[in-house]
Amino acid sequence: METKWLEDFVSLAETRSFSRSAQLRHVTQPAFSRRIQALEAWAGLDLVDRSSYPTRLTPAGETFHSQALEILGNLQATRNMMRGHQVAGQDMIEFAVPHSLAFTFFPHWVMELRSRFGAVKSRLIAMNVHDAVMQLTEGGCDLLIAYHHPSQPLQLSPERYEMLSLGHESLAPYAKADKDGQPMFQLPSTSGGKVPFLSYASGAYLGRLVEQIVKHSPAPLHLDPIYETDMAEGLKAMAIEGHGLAFLPGSSVKKELKSRRLVRAAAPGSCEVTMEVRIYRERPEVARHIKPGAQALWDYLRDGATG
Repeated sequence: METKWLEDFVSLAETRSFSRSAQLRHVTQPAFSRRIQALEAWAGLDLVDRSSYPTRLTPAGETFHSQALEILGNLQATRNMMRGHQVAGQDMIEFAVPHSLAFTFFPHWVMELRSRFGAVKSRLIAMNVHDAVMQLTEGGCDLLIAYHHPSQPLQLSPERYEMLSLGHESLAPYAKADKDGQPMFQLPSTSGGKVPFLSYASGAYLGRLVEQIVKHSPAPLHLDPIYETDMAEGLKAMAIEGHGLAFLPGSSVKKELKSRRLVRAAAPGSCEVTMEVRIYRERPEVARHIKPGAQALWDYLRDGATG
């Protein structure tokens, strides 16, 4: 039993729509449906009447809905109480960061920040994009750092959340180099056959951007998925071993490109997208709490962006 299942169920009870709730919960509809099914399996009976439209709850679901609201309310109250005891940690800035940025971009960014802004006490919460966004919306962090692309915007209301740009980087294909220094696999395929493809798991943010690259490619890419994972670092490890080709953020392959453990697997400018790295926070006028350190950092970043 996971609390996010309760949150999914409460959302569905409010919207009466699987697709709408999936959108609000920042998850694909199939994944959202599986989580509702998992909750029903845990409860041991149907909570949702799927024969009607709009979706409605079964009598058991109506009863469970009121209990779910009470449980979530009590949990949030307890969490707020515990956070109230964190006086000693008020100078610790909590960052929610997707895995793909947590391993590569974030350490370098914080190091540069220390040299210019000064000492920063930070706590990194690394997770998938959906959960990182939820961490911000539920008050579980001070700042969120995430990729942005116009085709896949995060569902964060500009009326409640504000953002700053931290820079840009590309998502492009890479592969292990052969003895001649050429990619073992490349796009488009020189042989005309299928290319072993190391892919992101369904619903992953970077995976959706790869889908855009494939969709808009002038020529078919003939990718043959042989492995998948949520994490870019996992795909990079497989690519280094020569299993196939992977689309990776530029910040994650700097060392590998320098050592020639990986090489670009497509011509420069092709089969790639440029992503913006953004930082988000709750707007001060609606924020539940703002730490002085987080406010000072935001002011510094904002002044740097506008100066």
